[in-house]
Amino acid sequence: MPLSETELDEALRALSHGQRRLFVRACLQREHAAGEMAELSQLALASVSEHLKVLRKCGLLTLEVRGRFWLYRTDGAVLDQVSAALATIREGAHGA
Repeated sequence: MPLSETELDEALRALSHGQRRLFVRACLQREHAAGEMAELSQLALASVSEHLKVLRKCGLLTLEVRGRFWLYRTDGAVLDQVSAALATIREGAHGA
């Protein structure tokens, strides 16, 4: 099911920040804890948590709680939907 315009807007806003794109890329390879992403990005854990919240809200990241560990993973299906929505913009330009 394609993203609604509102969902696409939220996802694009989330991806407009370089650190968030870093987290999406990192979590494509494997799941990460917030602390690992703080080390990866050199940001404070509180800042990382806010970025992760934005990415979870728009569905780009999922969260799994295992014991005391909160593990994040990129939802590839949502990322594919964003890519598909962008492709339709390009296709629409060719048809104009």
